[in-house]
Amino acid sequence: MEPDRYGPSVQRNALAPGILLAIALVVGTLLIGSEWYETLRFVIAVLALIIGWFAVQAKHWWWVPVFLAIAVAWNPVAPFDLSSQLGLLAHVGAAVVALVAAVLITAPRADADR
Repeated sequence: MEPDRYGPSVQRNALAPGILLAIALVVGTLLIGSEWYETLRFVIAVLALIIGWFAVQAKHWWWVPVFLAIAVAWNPVAPFDLSSQLGLLAHVGAAVVALVAAVLITAPRADADR
């Protein structure tokens, strides 16, 4: 069997935003209660929506409600109180979900039909 000299036939568009989202969520646990946390909520919500859009493009529909829920829970317009112990667990759980989705959301490369 000849190796594919053009690389993999799929691309992971959600990988970079997923890693950034996981980092933002973990850093968010340290910044709860500070003035920077509100800014970080914007970043978390936007990255969750970006990953959700990449899931739509890759036809991985089951990820869309997950990232829509993350965007709603961390939105800065109508914020939920995530400073409790359950909120800290939600940060870590959402970070793990972001990393898993970043690896699993794949789309065929546009030039894969060579």
